[in-house]
Amino acid sequence: MMNSFLRKREEGFTLVELMIVVAIIGVLAALAIYGVSRYLKHSKTAEATRTLGSLETGSKAFYQLDTDQNGGGSGPFIHEFPISSGASVPAAAPLASKVSTAGQWTATTWTQLKFSMSDPQFYAYQYTSAGSGVTAGYTAVAQGDLDGNTTNSIFTLIGTGSVSGEAQRVSLKIVNEDE
Repeated sequence: MMNSFLRKREEGFTLVELMIVVAIIGVLAALAIYGVSRYLKHSKTAEATRTLGSLETGSKAFYQLDTDQNGGGSGPFIHEFPISSGASVPAAAPLASKVSTAGQWTATTWTQLKFSMSDPQFYAYQYTSAGSGVTAGYTAVAQGDLDGNTTNSIFTLIGTGSVSGEAQRVSLKIVNEDE
């Protein structure tokens, strides 16, 4: 009896055992590929949220300054957001790649926000504002096509002025985060 047991162990693995191992490796590989691709997409969207956070910080700092409405130094002084440029940087959302926009952040809006980017980016950014005092508001938008399928990821940050003279976030809306 002992002899037949030893002989079976010397023969190796059965076909069923090998197929089970291959199936397990296949499932693990599929899970790993899914996890890595999801991680890469989230790392790309982190650029948009980080940049909109910087724009929010710049907006709040600028709003807290007392701006001379007449420019003569005697007032009236108001709170307002940086002027709107209306144009996005770059002009269109990049398609499935990073683009360099170094040197394109010279418009008054970006300098008032104390914002620029020297590294290539996945998103186009736009900043608009209107009004003054408690009726002031701004919108910052990040728009990008991460995989080149013409469906854009859009991050929209909206802020407003307040009676206390401090800017506040109204909302952050995200459409097609991982598109």
